[in-house]
Amino acid sequence: MKFIGNLIWIVCGGFVGSILWFLAGILLAVTVIGIPFALQCFKIAGFVLYPFGRDILFGSFGALGLLGNIFWIPIFGMELCAAHFLMGLLLCLTVVGVPFGKQHFKLAKISLMPFGTRIYSV
Repeated sequence: MKFIGNLIWIVCGGFVGSILWFLAGILLAVTVIGIPFALQCFKIAGFVLYPFGRDILFGSFGALGLLGNIFWIPIFGMELCAAHFLMGLLLCLTVVGVPFGKQHFKLAKISLMPFGTRIYSV
């Protein structure tokens, strides 16, 4: 069931979302200061590509994680959050798209706080 969910997910915005996260990571990797942000982007891009069967745990992020999240929000956080939120709204217009819309809403949340999150298999 996870395989089929992930296959349909790729068509329902997963591929586009993954490309957006990957491009953000490439842009951030250009500078030395942006490398920690780029690593988070690449990690989340992999999660966005196949989210079914995995989940996100929002944990404590400490002082450096808080600082990273504060700098992240105006750079790429708001844009990625808006993209996932809009895709989630569009998918929730149909009954079939509701599970995929929920995934996009989860990704909108992680778009604002990528530091201090942990991805794990269910």
